[in-house]
Amino acid sequence: MAKGHRSQIKRERNAQKDTRPSAKLSYARVSVQKACFVLDAIRGKDVTTALAILEYNPRYASSIIKKLLQSAIANAENNNGMNVENLYVAECYANKGPTMKRVKPRAQGRAYRIEKRMSHITIVLDER
Repeated sequence: MAKGHRSQIKRERNAQKDTRPSAKLSYARVSVQKACFVLDAIRGKDVTTALAILEYNPRYASSIIKKLLQSAIANAENNNGMNVENLYVAECYANKGPTMKRVKPRAQGRAYRIEKRMSHITIVLDER
């Protein structure tokens, strides 16, 4: 059990919060594995290079991640007052979301399960 008053505990918890600009997309209709292929390509790159990579990447997840990156850039500009030229992708990861279960009819009365996977994608920016 934590010691101290409730407000003191909350103050300490908020002091440990990450203040870097970020954007999160929950329940994206793309599997974690497919999203990670695109995220691995932009991790550690500066923002303009990352946007260029996402623009010409043929994968479906790149369009979703491009919108998310633009949102993170807007958050950095408007909420944190950061300069766009100095930003880079510090962290980007995809976590597993819920799976929709569907049934596909097969031969001789059988039914195969189809799993439509979702993911939660997060992008965190930082200044150089």
